[in-house]
Amino acid sequence: MADIKEKSTGNFTEKRLESQNSRSDESLDLNVKLANPLRQWTREDLIARAKAFAVKCEREDLQEEFAKGAIAAAYPNSYEMEPAFTEEDKESLRREKTHRWHQPKTLYYMVILCSLAAAVQGMDQSVINGANLFFPSQFGIPQGQGSERNEWLHGIINSVPYFSSALLASWTTAPLNKYFGRRGTIFITCGIACVTCIWSALTDSWWHLMIARIALGFGIGPKSATVPVYAAECTPAAIRGGLVMQWQLWTAFGIMMGYVADLAFYYVPDQGGIVGLNWRLMLGSAAIPPLFVMAQVFFCPESPRWYVSKGKYRQAYDSMLRMRNTPLLAARDLYLAHEILQAEEEVNSNIRRSKLVEMITVPRNRKGMLGSGIVMFMQQFCGINVMAYYSSSIFQSAGATPFTALAASLGWGACNWLFGFPAVKTIDIFGRRQLLLIGFPLMSLALWFTGASFNIPEGSTARIACIALGTYLHCIFYSPSEGPVPFTYSAESFPLYIRDIGMSYAVSVCWFFNGVLSLTWPPLERAFTTQGAFYYYATWNLIGWALVFWLLPETKGLTLEELDTVFSVSNKDHIAYQTKHIPYYIQKYFFRRKGLEREPLYPHEKLSLEERQKMGTAVPQAAGH
Repeated sequence: MADIKEKSTGNFTEKRLESQNSRSDESLDLNVKLANPLRQWTREDLIARAKAFAVKCEREDLQEEFAKGAIAAAYPNSYEMEPAFTEEDKESLRREKTHRWHQPKTLYYMVILCSLAAAVQGMDQSVINGANLFFPSQFGIPQGQGSERNEWLHGIINSVPYFSSALLASWTTAPLNKYFGRRGTIFITCGIACVTCIWSALTDSWWHLMIARIALGFGIGPKSATVPVYAAECTPAAIRGGLVMQWQLWTAFGIMMGYVADLAFYYVPDQGGIVGLNWRLMLGSAAIPPLFVMAQVFFCPESPRWYVSKGKYRQAYDSMLRMRNTPLLAARDLYLAHEILQAEEEVNSNIRRSKLVEMITVPRNRKGMLGSGIVMFMQQFCGINVMAYYSSSIFQSAGATPFTALAASLGWGACNWLFGFPAVKTIDIFGRRQLLLIGFPLMSLALWFTGASFNIPEGSTARIACIALGTYLHCIFYSPSEGPVPFTYSAESFPLYIRDIGMSYAVSVCWFFNGVLSLTWPPLERAFTTQGAFYYYATWNLIGWALVFWLLPETKGLTLEELDTVFSVSNKDHIAYQTKHIPYYIQKYFFRRKGLEREPLYPHEKLSLEERQKMGTAVPQAAGH
């Protein structure tokens, strides 16, 4: 094949470069550079840099492939006009859009790993639900006897893994990833989860159980921060949401399996002098899933972007190649990841502060903190984990027997898992923001219905049925919206150079407020009544809707690098834009008007608009609905 350097893309590329070079808006230039640093180079320089990178990767034989990959990454909409690309090259780029889910088996194997790690997380969360029916009495802190001390101790034992995770364990994510990689961190944390679940089953007092559950936080926090980032760094942009959200989907599966264990061991009698064998088996059963993860984690490829950050370019390419359909796609994605890392280092070279300080002081990073903080906070204050931890107690207070309450909890867990499946596709079709704007009002209505159901006279079958229905509906509306979005969104919110510490922050927000919810539910029930407590969380869902509408940008369909432009738009501009377009939303979604268009909001959309106009193609609708 002739050297690609001699090829030409025609007037379109030359004019585009002239247009870029003539820009006077420095902030837009910075956003463009961060979104796609390849556009700052001339065609000849870009090709030379790509070939030099191929040498770095110890793949001199693929210099032409890397050069084509660089052009495909720099001008993603113009590959059909590239004479340097063979028909096979063009077909691979077309199929990436038309057959999004046709990916190598290794990529899906990595997703299975993430799914099992998430199931570990979910089971850790729910086995305590069944144990709550037994260990308080055995350890001298019985429920329902009007003791405020017992209420708080019960809440602390339930919540302490999440406070431990938020305040301590999650902040070990960055050093663990730095020294052990994504796979190593997953292996270590699953080992901790396995040991601490067995430890919890062997405790002989409430304070001993509390210490074991504090240690469990170190098996929860770093894992929940690492797995979504690992998935986000390995998956193509077009299906990133659907694959990263597997974390939440299979967390829900783990929660459901926790209820299965609760029911399976409910009637196990004490044997061999062991008191409370049933709840001990419930807690200990959560040690089984992490063993499967530990057995297969190192058969999966390491994150290519992690290898790039360590300068291990050969390993990075080999890893990326295992998860892409063609060498061209692997070269394109790896080279773009390399250049964006170089650009980030250049942009931040004059900032002599810690990464934690940069995360707070740099506006783009601060916007990522706000977005991830909103979705993580609302994942808890939408009220979902009230049912995950206390459903058996809630159903008992509605009039169900203990075993029936656990059976109803299993039904809730099944809804939580099954109704997450639609989000696998909808999260990348409708987008993260759209799913939240639909989900929050529906969750609020479900909780209002649940609270109102407590007005039905006690002892009535209708009372139990309506309370169960309300909680099931709340779960059904949560599972494809606020369920999968937070971890997916947070994994997309931070640039590579602070992604580990940014995800640590996001996960710490999630687990801290998870702990707050778990700790405060018993006294909240006493202060507000169970009915009032459901109304309380129904109101928070409406607050969540407002926060998403005015403050949360959309991230669907963009590469991790292009997201820099999205998070560079100020909150002031975002609020003004969304407020201005309220009539547009009313016309489109309430009156079903078609053919409506909006001006683009983000810099990368404006560039895309210019490119498509020059290419004579249709202008896409702006993101950020």
